[in-house]
Amino acid sequence: MTAPTARERILAAVPAQPSEAAMTDRTTWQRVDLGPVLDGTHSAPQPTIGRRDDGAGLFYPGRLHSIFAEPEAMKTWLALTVATAELALGNAVMYLDFEDEEGGIVSRLLALGAPAAAIAERFHYFRPDGPLGDAGRAALAPYLTSPTTFAVIDGVTEAMGLFGLKPKDDTDVAGFWRILPRWLAEQGPAVLLLDHVNKDRESRGRWATGSQHKLSGLNGCAFVLENITPLAPGQTGKSRVRVAKDRPGQVRKNALPGSNGALHWFADFIVESQLDGSALVSLPAPVQRDGPFRPTALMKRVSDALATAREPLSVRGVLDRVSGKQDAVRRALALLVDEGYVSVTPGARNAQLHESKRPFTDSTD
Repeated sequence: MTAPTARERILAAVPAQPSEAAMTDRTTWQRVDLGPVLDGTHSAPQPTIGRRDDGAGLFYPGRLHSIFAEPEAMKTWLALTVATAELALGNAVMYLDFEDEEGGIVSRLLALGAPAAAIAERFHYFRPDGPLGDAGRAALAPYLTSPTTFAVIDGVTEAMGLFGLKPKDDTDVAGFWRILPRWLAEQGPAVLLLDHVNKDRESRGRWATGSQHKLSGLNGCAFVLENITPLAPGQTGKSRVRVAKDRPGQVRKNALPGSNGALHWFADFIVESQLDGSALVSLPAPVQRDGPFRPTALMKRVSDALATAREPLSVRGVLDRVSGKQDAVRRALALLVDEGYVSVTPGARNAQLHESKRPFTDSTD
């Protein structure tokens, strides 16, 4: 008698009729009723958590979202701005912090105008230092019911490390998604994951550091924050908010297409640091401008390179310091000269030496 094949063993383990328990247990392996879609009563999910200045929403309840950003792009500030708005509406927020500590988070909430009483009562802060497990779920569960509408996981790469998982492994990323973020979303709140982007702007595309599954596993929105002006005490920080993914499609429709294949431009996030320690924030909608395309992001990088150089730079010196297509860098440099941001003086061997006259701050594209 020959041994059963793997397929035969699997089929033999399936009962001819489902048990009574199987008939009543909740499972995702149930037939989906398509009637609401067919009769026109089905409605698309709407982003109701977090608002742009004009009222357009950012995050979908019960779905997974992410913000990928370089350091100093203010991704935590943006998450806490949404948290402050939810607290003002009388809702609750869960914050799982794998990067910072409570002092830094609470000080920002206070700076944003969140009342101390609301923070104490409805801002549920956790700082785990190990895997989730049954005990962790039991600790989180009481704070995931209504009125909790927003849950943040700050530091995805660090969280995966605590779970013993590798951020660059698709299987590990998918496993982490099931263990924590998806479980949180199943309880009802919009879930936001804060993560880092690859440092190389030219090669990173839309992806966070590590696995591509960090993006494909999302069923809500993914945003990329591009830092324009770093936030500093007494100064204003500004980052561009771009849409890298929008599964339901209700966020991207309120964004402007990017230039030359860039991601859709959803908003600018502006934080104005005040002398009294408070912060004024705004999230204005993008503005469509007429006229020829100006590579403003590249112009700023060229301007920054000239501003930090110890001496005036030749065209070759600029090309060596600013990554990108050489023709595009040359065009950005020429526009800076034409618009009075950069001066040109003759150098040795007919070289043209470029020096910053004033910083370039116009970031629209």
